[in-house]
Amino acid sequence: MRILEKRVYRGRNIYSHSPVIRLKLDLGEHYDTPTSRIEGFNQSLARILPGLKKHRCSRGYEGGFWERLDEGTYIAHVFEHMAIEIQNILGYDVWFGKARMAEDERTYYVIYEYLNEDVGVEAGLLVYDIICGLLEQKELYIEDRLAKLKQLAVKTDLGPSTSAIVEEAKLRGIPFIRIGKGSILQLGYGKYQKRIEATITENTSCISVDISCDKIVTKELLYDAGIPVPEGGAAHDYPGALAIARQLGYPVAVKPHNGNQGKGVSLNISSDEELKTAYEAAAALSDKVIVEKQVPGKNYRVLVVGDNVAAVAERLPVTVTGDGVNSIRELINIENGNPLRGEGHEKPLTKIKIDQCIEMVLGRQGIGLDYIPQKNEVIVVRENGNLSTGGSAVDKTDKIHPQVSMTAVRAAGIIGLDIAGVDITTTDISKPLHATGGAVIEVNAAPGIRMHHYPSKGKPRNVARSVVDMLFPRGSQYSIPIVSITGSNGKTTTARMLSNILAISGYNVGCTTTGGIYINQKCIQEGDTTGPSSARTVLTDRTVDIAVLETARGGIVRSGLGYDLADVGIITNISGDHLGLDGINTIEDLVNVKSLVVEAVKYDGFAVLNADDVYVAGMADRVRCSIIYFSHRDDNVLILKHINNGRTAVFIREGMIVIAKNGKYYPVIPVGEVPCTMGGKLRHNIENTLAVVCGAYALNVPVGDIVKGLKTFYNDHQNNPGRFNIYSIGNFRIMVDYGHNPAGYRVVTEALTSLGAERLVGVIGVPGDRLDSDMIEVGKICSGVFDKVYIKEDKDLRGRERGEVAQRLYQGLLEGGFPASRIEIEYDETRALWKAMKTAKPGDLISIFYEKLPPVLETIERGSSILQAKPRSKSLLNRTAGK
Repeated sequence: MRILEKRVYRGRNIYSHSPVIRLKLDLGEHYDTPTSRIEGFNQSLARILPGLKKHRCSRGYEGGFWERLDEGTYIAHVFEHMAIEIQNILGYDVWFGKARMAEDERTYYVIYEYLNEDVGVEAGLLVYDIICGLLEQKELYIEDRLAKLKQLAVKTDLGPSTSAIVEEAKLRGIPFIRIGKGSILQLGYGKYQKRIEATITENTSCISVDISCDKIVTKELLYDAGIPVPEGGAAHDYPGALAIARQLGYPVAVKPHNGNQGKGVSLNISSDEELKTAYEAAAALSDKVIVEKQVPGKNYRVLVVGDNVAAVAERLPVTVTGDGVNSIRELINIENGNPLRGEGHEKPLTKIKIDQCIEMVLGRQGIGLDYIPQKNEVIVVRENGNLSTGGSAVDKTDKIHPQVSMTAVRAAGIIGLDIAGVDITTTDISKPLHATGGAVIEVNAAPGIRMHHYPSKGKPRNVARSVVDMLFPRGSQYSIPIVSITGSNGKTTTARMLSNILAISGYNVGCTTTGGIYINQKCIQEGDTTGPSSARTVLTDRTVDIAVLETARGGIVRSGLGYDLADVGIITNISGDHLGLDGINTIEDLVNVKSLVVEAVKYDGFAVLNADDVYVAGMADRVRCSIIYFSHRDDNVLILKHINNGRTAVFIREGMIVIAKNGKYYPVIPVGEVPCTMGGKLRHNIENTLAVVCGAYALNVPVGDIVKGLKTFYNDHQNNPGRFNIYSIGNFRIMVDYGHNPAGYRVVTEALTSLGAERLVGVIGVPGDRLDSDMIEVGKICSGVFDKVYIKEDKDLRGRERGEVAQRLYQGLLEGGFPASRIEIEYDETRALWKAMKTAKPGDLISIFYEKLPPVLETIERGSSILQAKPRSKSLLNRTAGK
């Protein structure tokens, strides 16, 4: 068995609306062998992954998968369940998976859900190793591999604060993007986005964070503002610390001046000897050490979000309770086995680390780590209650006095933090600080929130909701409108035309097309940019207030969608293009791919469907939002039924584009007045125009702006480069188009016959990854239209041999009855065009179906200057051939 390919789908995809991993497997000689017939396989699998016995599988009940295993199922199916089970063992709640045959019966796609990409991939690799070991009847133990996976999970998972914020954003319907591998998130899209890292928002200044990290500066600012703080000072060496402590009088607290998470903090220091130990612990973390008067009372964390206190927790010191048998060291190890404790921030509580501070605290009690406490004897092993050092928390939100709340909010504001963890020590949080002698100890940026979500005692507080509500107050915008456009043909023109209308309507449009990414009608990246990474470029741009995304088949199949949900999904048409690639072999397969665009639309959004296309119209059953149909005809049965049901449709009636809604009809514009239809001659652009009107209307664009946008959109290089652009070169013309499949050739050549040319000359080609039958069909289509044909090939042959595509086109031309004497094969695209140009006759219309637009335009420009500037000099023409 071999892994041939790995793909990670980070967004909605053709397999699931959740992220999945797809592995392509060559199953080798075991492709048709049920595991029940492989000696010892099922028995060993039960020992290694006993949790598989609970998997339901297609039978829908616990144990269903194991029944399949006993009866006999195949390795690809087992692989899928094993990948899910390993992630379940690691604590990930995943369940979706499937196995599908790829090119042949030996190769399979195994698809399974993941939550952590790195762990998901490694889980698949572990499954592969397990299965190979079982096939070779090796004795397998996976504990070490699982431990390494657990370490990877701790390292790469979102932290608890970030995870809580993500979950709350999901509940609000706010889309998010994880930036990099850390905890930086983008919540929302485009101009409404907000970025946050753990609990530091983009509104928090660097200066404010720096101040909060410097406990000395923080204390000075709070003191100047009249907020009670402990007396004390900072020392650079032990003698200095000793002098401060003696001046203050014991007990004192000692801590690093710029520490965090309670590391290096020692409380209730009562002697010079203890001070030395505490100083050394703090100095190991910082070049300056703070020594301050110990404030009597309990330690509270007050979480401030915006102008409000979101939660309050009393932080309890780390303790163990004796059983009369185990030593303190052993009791700590036993407590660390508590399933609620984990490494770092992975769980509600953190494991207790034995260090110098613990030994000092025990020493003050006259005991050590080997001391065996009596049964029920409670031993304090660390005096600070930070969760990061093993402490626990009790919710006290309902107990805090209003004056203490006000002080905490003021403290956060003085430091300049919109989210802050204000540490307060007081004997009673329900009384004013001046009445208890309490004080503000610290003001922390990026406060952890797990103690509030998962207190050891008391009511959990959803502070993540407070954070999200602060960033996006209820009723405010969090995402720009998104229009996603797909189909076999017309996607680019539709995207460009709609973008033009939206720009006229005052939007700053981010648009992705096969010709590049455009922000505010300026190209920021050239090339075919119709995949998820291009969509992300638009959605992360802060200047964009609406996104129009051409969403091509290739990107969907290879990577899924680059956004969460669209406001409008448009399907222009469906024809047999790209079949035979990526496991997409039939029209039905292609429909399944393209329909994702209208499946992934918000409930209150719109799916725009072509009522004249049976495959597109059939997608209605997959749609969960409102539908707007469009048609060339006002008597289309689907349109009539839709209108009778009070729904919205766009169609043509007596040459006028009409919108029907709620039984009323609104004329928009005569088809003949839309420039890109060339007076109604370009049927495919009429279809694109109808789709655009639907999309614009769904976005509540005024009809006047729609009309203005349509009237200012031309088939020229400025508005729609490479799409039925016509250039006049002296006494002949050249039409440039990106037609690349039978349907595209059919609509373009149909339009060519109406343009009044004396002779039609075709420079034709097809991408190499199309089916042989499609190439032959293109040849047949061209045979009934052109008077002269030059066959060229793309530079990127896409797996074909040189000449193979040309031969299929040649075959199609001949089968269509085209004379061989009028066919010329010239593989190079620009040389073929140049040959057609230099032999052009008056009245000719040369049509080139290009691979790369810039070289074609350069050839036209240079050829035009040559042919129109001087008599046709043979030497000059030879020097410019192919340019």
